[in-house]
Amino acid sequence: MVESLANEDRKAPIWWATPVECQSAVFKRYRESASARELLDQALARLNMILEDAATVPATDDLRERARRLVATHPLRAADALQLAAALVWCEERPSDERFVCLHDRLREAARREGFTVLPA
Repeated sequence: MVESLANEDRKAPIWWATPVECQSAVFKRYRESASARELLDQALARLNMILEDAATVPATDDLRERARRLVATHPLRAADALQLAAALVWCEERPSDERFVCLHDRLREAARREGFTVLPA
């Protein structure tokens, strides 16, 4: 589902650290499932294809300050707050017509409360 959403919007904005977070998740799944190295390589190749065209929101002081506000407002971990802050920077604090793709329940709820349309539904 997430891969099809990424394929729909090849220039989707991502936070500067998203590639590290995604790769971490891929390796975690690989370590926990004892799957073949070939599957790991395929997953990394798919991830790289998705990330290749994405528009990266850079790390800035303004983004960090927004993330600080978000951890005070929502029960988010630092990395999740930085993800959401990046989305808010990208849409210039006008999330009402924007989509936020996420699978993490707390981050999904915070994005919804900030005004994003959260996917997958």
